Amino acid sequence: MISQFAKIASRNAGNVAVLGAAGGIGQPLSLLMKSSNKVTNLHLFDIMNTPGVAADLSHCDTQAQVKGFQGPAQLGDCLTGMDLVIIPAGVPRKPGMTRDDLFNTNASIVAGLAEACAVHCPDAWLAIISNPVNSTVPIACEVFKKTGADPKNIFGVTTLDIVRAQAFVSEKNGAHPDDQNVPVVGGHAGITIIPCLSQAEPIIEMDQADTEALTGRIQEAGTEVVKAKDGAGSATLSMAFAAHRFAENCLDAQAGLEVEEYSYIASDITESSYFSSKLTLNENGVALNHGLGDINAYEQSLVDAAVPELMKTIKKGEEFAAAYFEAKTTSDEA
Repeated sequence: MISQFAKIASRNAGNVAVLGAAGGIGQPLSLLMKSSNKVTNLHLFDIMNTPGVAADLSHCDTQAQVKGFQGPAQLGDCLTGMDLVIIPAGVPRKPGMTRDDLFNTNASIVAGLAEACAVHCPDAWLAIISNPVNSTVPIACEVFKKTGADPKNIFGVTTLDIVRAQAFVSEKNGAHPDDQNVPVVGGHAGITIIPCLSQAEPIIEMDQADTEALTGRIQEAGTEVVKAKDGAGSATLSMAFAAHRFAENCLDAQAGLEVEEYSYIASDITESSYFSSKLTLNENGVALNHGLGDINAYEQSLVDAAVPELMKTIKKGEEFAAAYFEAKTTSDEA
């Protein structure tokens, strides 16, 4: 029996593209999006292996119609008509690598994909997973501006930090994970990840030493997975899980609901021009940025440490975008 809510969600279903769909995050994410009753058409893109992934998923008995697109020549067709584009494309972290080490490769990938989105689906919402998110989101926004598109609905997906924080806190306080809420603000790397443990609901009672230890674990949880996989990759399944949750909230908002979500976006709540915080989303995008909330002195110290790091990585992304277009101009003139 299909619930009334499911019927409503189905009628409001949208068109979703996953760019990097054959990769470690892309495949499980594509499966989760195929399982969603909020998706009508699911377009999968990658540089190789996409037809096989699409054929495999097309055998699942859910409503989303799957099409696979492969290579740059098919990217425009993939993006045309999309409401939401999710971008996990890029290389994964390996042991000893930071997210910043991925910069040169992933920055180029994101710039190219963002440019294609600006041309073929400028009104779509972009959910960027490709690391380093602290830099790739500014890159995508600058690319949109240079192309004449509005970057207002470009989002950095930081949901995995919240998923991890809620998993770790519920383990400690015994709450059911479905009932646990832990805000995480800032960015999506190391010290820029700021868990607001004082705002956890249900609450968690810890002394300062335990608070700092849990904060550190949340900030370095990605490295924990990279080490555990021992050279075989980074967080793929948990990232797909978190991205699916974020995507479903975006689709609900596009369908006319008001949704609360956290995301790394262009922001003026701190000195950093991009920052993740609690948002209210509706069909037009960000309806309200709730800011930092009622943080304590320790959490404020984390914000103070994060902002200069964010500003540095944002500048790096913006400079890359400028160089990307300068190189394109030079190439076109030649």
